[in-house]
Amino acid sequence: MARAKLISGNWKMYKSVAETKAFLAAVTVRSAEFRGTELLIFPQAPLLPLLKDSGIAFGPQSVYWEEKGAFTGEISPVLARELGCTYALAGHSERRQFFGETNESAAKRALATHAFGMKSVFCLGEMLAERDAGRTFDVLKAQCAPLFAAAKSCPEGFSMAYEPVWAIGTGRTATAAQAQEAHAFLRGLVKGAWGADGAERVRLLYGGSVKPENAKELMSQADVDGVLVGGASLEPASFLAIAAASKGC
Repeated sequence: MARAKLISGNWKMYKSVAETKAFLAAVTVRSAEFRGTELLIFPQAPLLPLLKDSGIAFGPQSVYWEEKGAFTGEISPVLARELGCTYALAGHSERRQFFGETNESAAKRALATHAFGMKSVFCLGEMLAERDAGRTFDVLKAQCAPLFAAAKSCPEGFSMAYEPVWAIGTGRTATAAQAQEAHAFLRGLVKGAWGADGAERVRLLYGGSVKPENAKELMSQADVDGVLVGGASLEPASFLAIAAASKGC
């Protein structure tokens, strides 16, 4: 089964209104070049309305699992959908590291995204000490466990982003072989939980210091269906170069 490449950018807490408008002006003029490749941006929540009608998919960096309520600081999935969002991130390593996100809450956010009519990019990955201890697969299995326990079949349009934490913002990148090894393991986990059809449909993205220079090699791996880009997604030229690297992969 051919899975369309997904080129997603996590802007984290960057970009003003003016900078967002300038980015969109530079990228949308060339978006027709990337038919067959899906472009996706996760900006700060107040910037979401600027991406509507841009031709680029977009969504918040996290949503809550309830429709509404007394949950100060959270984002309602219903409101996100009303703003035109079609995606949401769930369980990003910085949410886990700085804001107490757990495997259980990340799974709830991801599944709520689908329950309210959007698609999730569920993030997971190991710390440096865990990789050095040979625990990468154990960590990935544990991070997936609440998700598989709560959902007995693959949600439509579900994606996972493998982000080795030791390769985020450090300039270090997992080799293409390391990325493929982790992705193949994840696809095996998905197959065991959601069956062969689910394993074929889930898109597995690599995230961790993705740059134009390494994007093609990463996306040429059999189980790498796209990328989740951090710093290199902030500049139109590098974001477009990464999208261009997906051609033929």
